[in-house]
Amino acid sequence: MSVPQTLEEAIANAKTAVKAAIADGCQRVQVELVIPEIALQAQTLALEFTTIFSEYGSGLKVVFPDTGAAALARRDWGETTFKITDIGTSRSPVERRISDSDQLFLVVSPSAVEVNQVEKLCHLAGDRPVVLLIPQLEDVSIVGIGLAARQLRERFLSTLESCYYFRPLEGAAVIRVYPGSWQVWVETADHDYRLLCEQSQKPMGEALERILTQPGTSEDTPSPPGLTKKKSGLLGSLQQFLKALSQ
Repeated sequence: MSVPQTLEEAIANAKTAVKAAIADGCQRVQVELVIPEIALQAQTLALEFTTIFSEYGSGLKVVFPDTGAAALARRDWGETTFKITDIGTSRSPVERRISDSDQLFLVVSPSAVEVNQVEKLCHLAGDRPVVLLIPQLEDVSIVGIGLAARQLRERFLSTLESCYYFRPLEGAAVIRVYPGSWQVWVETADHDYRLLCEQSQKPMGEALERILTQPGTSEDTPSPPGLTKKKSGLLGSLQQFLKALSQ
């Protein structure tokens, strides 16, 4: 495996990982492209991912976080073989969005605001696969850090399989491709990447900083996440690409 150099390459890798995870019986999977402003391309990414579920036909249901996003997709996509809906609200619950004919759910960029509806959908789906595409479910300002938040993580968020995770940093990247381990890569002087470490758990926060600043890391290793530095390399090019798409 190597570090994808373009968004298209990352999407292709993610598609392969999703298909492998579902084929292995994983029922709650997520594709995490941790790139600033990626959520602005949620509709485009969703349409791209529907192509790997063509065998489901009308059994595929694409679920957007609100009625406006669902309506926009219907308008832009025109006639489709699959169904499009929204996650529901307190007045129109998610139960009304699910039918017996549904075979697989693709939930597009759900945020922490919709986490309860997403959890309920996953429960109602039973043994039918649910794929969360670029979810934003871990917003601490909304989910919180107290007992309820911890229970939510233990009860639901911890059950989600990150079948594809790609987080480009300044001169580094964190990647996980199902069924492999979590990997941290660092950029070298010739703008290539070398594998720094592999582990069974997602490297986050201080743990990730320790990995990136450990002895033996090259002098070209980036500053730890959170420190300001001019955006360059892979992360900068991906952000420029996404910005151009949004214009």
